[in-house]
Amino acid sequence: MFPSHRPRRLRRTAALRRMVSETTIRPEHLILPMFVKEGLTEPVALTSMPGVFQHSRDSLRKAAVEAVQAGVGGLMLFGVPAQHDAVGSGGTDPEGILNVALRDVRSEVGDSTVIMSDLCLDEFTDHGHCGVLDAHGNVDNDATLEIYAEMAVAQARAGAHVVGPSGMMDGQVGVIRTALDDAGYLDTAILAYSAKYASAFFGPFRDAVDSQLTGDRKAYQQDPGNIRESLREVQLDLAEGADMVMVKPALAYLDVIRATAEIADVPVAAYQVSGEYAMIEAAAANGWIERQRAIMEALTSIRRAGADIVLTYWAVEVANWLRES
Repeated sequence: MFPSHRPRRLRRTAALRRMVSETTIRPEHLILPMFVKEGLTEPVALTSMPGVFQHSRDSLRKAAVEAVQAGVGGLMLFGVPAQHDAVGSGGTDPEGILNVALRDVRSEVGDSTVIMSDLCLDEFTDHGHCGVLDAHGNVDNDATLEIYAEMAVAQARAGAHVVGPSGMMDGQVGVIRTALDDAGYLDTAILAYSAKYASAFFGPFRDAVDSQLTGDRKAYQQDPGNIRESLREVQLDLAEGADMVMVKPALAYLDVIRATAEIADVPVAAYQVSGEYAMIEAAAANGWIERQRAIMEALTSIRRAGADIVLTYWAVEVANWLRES
């Protein structure tokens, strides 16, 4: 009789589908990005990212506890200073908002989750670039590395378990590893933003961090059409001592995630960025898609592509769905 092969047999019931499911999502796979803004007394909702807030120090602590209770794998903190300057001095200042917030969260939740910190100057500079500028207005790679080294030590001292260099400076992982080790932070891990593209999907994030950017970051972030270049970046970061590597954004770069997973001998992360979040939220708000199904399908695709860890603004909500299911 035809057909003799009937794959639908294993899709017939929910129990069968669960049994043969190839890709899973668990709360510990999810990292929650969080924004803390200097001077706030109450959290401020972001209109371009419904459900996401710029936190005050107090609301950040409370939100961190809620995330831990939901079982998320970790928290990635971004600081939004009240003042910006040419060299992003708020990033290295022990009393700068990000370092203070790291101390707050570490004192609140301790080692019950993984506390990560964004290691970049773009939130702190008055020009919005990820490094300091030279006399011609170009990002000075090597001068920036010196500041990254100082930032890494400050963040580790403040309580970060993991630092996340995201500026796409050549040699950043090696310089940061040396600085951490020399300062005695041998156990502080590095999550390298190895393949970070000059993407249109970052738009809402720039609202979240009050970006001062003029121009673009195409001179140091990657061309969306390139994948060999990404894999070279991954290999360089691995050689310099990265403990984890990341692809950012996620959904438009699933092939890059897959290729990275095939060559990396460390955990692979992917960042489901603000534009991806905003698109799904906007479509769901208009009734064009089923919100929960779309969120879970997008996250499943990222995991299926090879990401061990996913940074997502839905981390807590999804973790609660998974616990209830």
